[in-house]
Parts: sequence; structure tokens; C-alpha cells
Amino acid sequence: MRKKLSQLVSVIMAVCILTGCGLPFGDQGKTEGENKYPEFLTIDVFDTQANTQGLQRGWFAHIVREKFNMQLNIISQNQDHNGEATYETMRASGKLGDLIMTNVDDGRLSEMVREGLVLDMTSYLEGHENLQKYRKQMEASSAYAGVDGLWAISSEISENAASEPSDYDETTNAPFIRFDLYKQLGYPRISTLENILPVLKEMQNIAGKSDSGEDVYAFSLFRDWDGGAMQNAGALTALYGYDVQDFVLLNPATGDIQSIADKDSIYFRMVKLLFDANQMGLVDPDSPYQNYETVASKVKDGAVLYTFWPWMGTSLYNSDDHLAQGKGFESIVVEDASYLTWGNDPDGRQSFSLMIGSNTKDPQRLVDFVDWLYSPEGIECCGSPTGNFRGPENLTWEMTEDGPKLTDFGVDAFINMKPDLQVPEEFGGGTWTEGVSWFNFKPLDKQEVDERGNPYYYGMWQDYRDRTATYITDDWKAHYRTELTPIGYFEENNMITVVPGTEWAQDEYPDYLKTVQEQCKQTIIDYSWRMVFSESEDEFYRLKEELLGTLSRLDYDSFLEVNIENAKKRYEVLKQAAKESP
Repeated sequence: MRKKLSQLVSVIMAVCILTGCGLPFGDQGKTEGENKYPEFLTIDVFDTQANTQGLQRGWFAHIVREKFNMQLNIISQNQDHNGEATYETMRASGKLGDLIMTNVDDGRLSEMVREGLVLDMTSYLEGHENLQKYRKQMEASSAYAGVDGLWAISSEISENAASEPSDYDETTNAPFIRFDLYKQLGYPRISTLENILPVLKEMQNIAGKSDSGEDVYAFSLFRDWDGGAMQNAGALTALYGYDVQDFVLLNPATGDIQSIADKDSIYFRMVKLLFDANQMGLVDPDSPYQNYETVASKVKDGAVLYTFWPWMGTSLYNSDDHLAQGKGFESIVVEDASYLTWGNDPDGRQSFSLMIGSNTKDPQRLVDFVDWLYSPEGIECCGSPTGNFRGPENLTWEMTEDGPKLTDFGVDAFINMKPDLQVPEEFGGGTWTEGVSWFNFKPLDKQEVDERGNPYYYGMWQDYRDRTATYITDDWKAHYRTELTPIGYFEENNMITVVPGTEWAQDEYPDYLKTVQEQCKQTIIDYSWRMVFSESEDEFYRLKEELLGTLSRLDYDSFLEVNIENAKKRYEVLKQAAKESP
């Protein structure tokens, strides 16, 4: 018996030596994930904010494979002009995904729990110190289910005051333009937003071609973020302190509530502004057919002069090369505006939360993965494509006696923004850009700090500030005669409207109102785009009247009545949050 066993072991060892496999009684050659989770899995991720879909590639995929022996298949609602249909189709199939990233309000979580689509994580949390740390936030998000259980965890959790801006340098919304061209015009005064159009026209005239020789436009629009209305027009209303909520606009500072379909609404004012811009040749003619990713590539190329959010121009255009040429985006003052910016949210952003599908093959592995996402390593590796995270230690950054500093690779990734920057094989290979997490999910707010007191966001490090002190920044400060950051300057001049960081539970709409909502939404979006690209002002106003008439026939007013009541309730919740967190 002993002789036969010895011969068998000898044969196994010989085969393993020849084939390079690990011995069956050892862990040689196996990754951490293969040791803990022997079966390789493909995880479907339904994500309402992902801008890319398919199998995650690159360095983030490498980390997930090494730690959890799985790969991520992203299903992006943003890739479909009628993204809600993707959700409804998957919901009807009985499986939304192994991971689900979407809102929990508006009755969505209660709907998913009622239909058995979401896992209760309560019995899986033992030993998970990261999720236990954020248990309060899990409870707040899970409350939307209407039944006991830990069903979800919110994104962008913050430990800072709800009434203070979550942005540290620029407001969430601001008119962000090519400041070098603005300077060439002598910094013309802009008393109201409509006055920006002739300025942009002059900037277009002197801009020439993009880096690749393409035509330059002030505005390049995209459709894939459209919700209750045309998103790009809604983004412009935020310059006057309004936030779109279904079919109404709420000003959280004054409590003013407007129907989008009010003929004199600020929404129609911004649709008209975009129409006027198009009549002047300022709007990219490809706009009706492109998505965010297409526009992002045009911003990088210098083919766009105005971005709807500061982070877009900063992260996509303000590379080291452009700044060295004296080119760059900065925010400007529109004298009668009040830029909307979001406050810190101690309970996190429940309008984009993470859940685990009830039908997933290995629920404990998924809970382990979510726990890792909220660990220091997960937080530093999981952010948005615009770079509000710091990446893996020893790849993009390193710790020094003077605090965290970017590596040469980090400088190329975050400052020079090299599009084909190759990641070393030990970190997964491929390019840096393709390897960034496709989740577009930020576990913590970007102002949060790690256990050593260092911000997770590299943009707040002194090393980054020293490296990016530029002519454009200095010129901005000289022009506005300040040493403050833009958000500090706007706040000092009473030019910001803060949405206090809190969430609120909106009642679920009855089914018949959901039908009205969907019909009205598609009508508003379709007509808004047609109005922007009208041939004449007469056609613009004819389409506007058609829109209002169609909404009336669709029973828009019935939905609006409930919508307004919800907005009033939300305003009271925001006021209370500001009072409790002065």
C-alpha cells in the first residue's frame, strides 16, 4: 500500500513538473482570490450611471480577479436612449444582476425587494469591518425598502457638515469656459447668462481648429443622461440655483418650485438659449446623435469651449501640455447667477446606491467584494473616469515623509492625462484610462480622508497643488483679485446655492401615474431637442405650443400635482437638514 502511494505521488509530481501546475496539496501559483474562491465567476453589474459596458478591462479588472477570482460584466443603462426600458426588461426577467447600482428612492428599492430581486445582507456581515463602519448609512438606504433588512449601501458617504459644500475648489455647477480665449477678448462682463453667447461666438472665431484639426463649437450636447427632461438644458438651470426633480425645478434656497412645462419656466429659457446658440453656429451639429463619451473625447481634443460642469473641463482638457501652452478652462462670473452646489451627505447619496442581486451564485463573495469597495484600498481604486480618486498605491502615488505624492506614472495619468499610458504588467497591463473602474461609483465623498488623515482625492494634496500651479490659475486669481479658490470666491460674493446634504423618501407613484410620467418624459425630451435644432424662431415657438398641448392631452397636470407636493416635502427636509447641520 505504501509502495503504491509513493509511486502515485511520484507520478503526480512528475506531471506537475512537466505541465507547470501547482501540486494538489499546495497553493503554489494560485492568487489570493483562487485560494479563497476556487470557482471563477462572471458577475453581471446593472449600473444606471456607467458610461461604458461589457467586460471590465485593465488594472481594476486585474485587482478584482486577483482578490475575488471573478470578472465584471457591466450592463449600462446610459448606453440606451431609452435606458428605463433596460431596467424594466431585466426586472421582468427576475434578475437585475449580481450587483445592482441605481437609486433606492422613488419606490425603486421597495419594488425590487417586493419582487425578490435584492439580497438582504444582514446575515453575511460578520467580520466585515468596513460595512459595519457604515451600517448607519446602510440602514438609511435600506429604509426605502419599507421592510426590515440591510438591502443597500449609498455612495459618496461623508463625515462633513450637510450645509457645507462637498466640492472643495469649484462649485458643482458653474459656467466653465476656455479662460485663455476669454482673456484674449479682455474679460468681457457677463451680466446674465444670455450675454455669454456673443462672447462664446468671439471665442469660437479666434479658437481656430481643435488639436486634431476639427471644427470648434461652444456647446457639444449629448442625450444619454436625459431623465425627466433634456439634461443639458436642466444643467443650465442649475446656474440659477434650480435642481430638476421629475418635471419640476426646485430652488433649495428660496423654496421656489416651477413646472418644467410652465411657458415661462427657467427650463424653457435654457432651451431657448441653446436654440439661439445653435442659430449662431455655436452648437455641435452632431449633438443629437452622440453620448457623453463622444463629447468627452471632443473636450480633450479642444473642440469644445464650454463645459456644463467644472470637473469636465478640468479633468478632460486641462492637461499639463495644454496648461504649458497657456490654454485651459476656468469658471467665470455671470453676475445675476447663483451656482448650485451639493452639500456633504452624512447618509450618502442614496440616489445612487449599491445592492446585491438575490439570485447571485455566491452571495458571500459579493458581500466580501462590497466590503472591499468600502475599505481604504477599494476607495482609492474605485472612482469616476474623471479622476476623483487616487489609484493604487505605488502605481499612481506613494507615501513620503511629507505626505502622499504622485509618482511619475501618476503625473502622466492625472495631470498629463496621456491617453495611451501603459500600465505595468504587474498591475494588470493595458492603458490607464481603459482600466479605470467602469462603475462610475464613488464609495465616499471626495473630501474624505483615510486613517492617516490624508485625502483620498489627490487633487487636495499639496503635492498636486504645487505641480499644477499654472499661468491660467494665477491669471484667474489676478482678474478676480482674490487668493481664494473659485468656490470660496463665489461663496464670499453670495453666488452659490447649496443643496443641503440629505436624502428624503419620496412616495412611490401609483402605476397609472408612472405611465403618465413615462409618456410625458419622452414627449418633453423629444420636443426639447427638436426645439433646440429648429430652423427658425417661428418653428421653435410652434413646437413649444405643440409640446404644451401634447402634455395636456397626456394628463400631465395630474402627475404635476403629485410632483409639486413631493417637491414641497423635499424642501422641508432640506431646510431641516440645514438647521441641524449649521
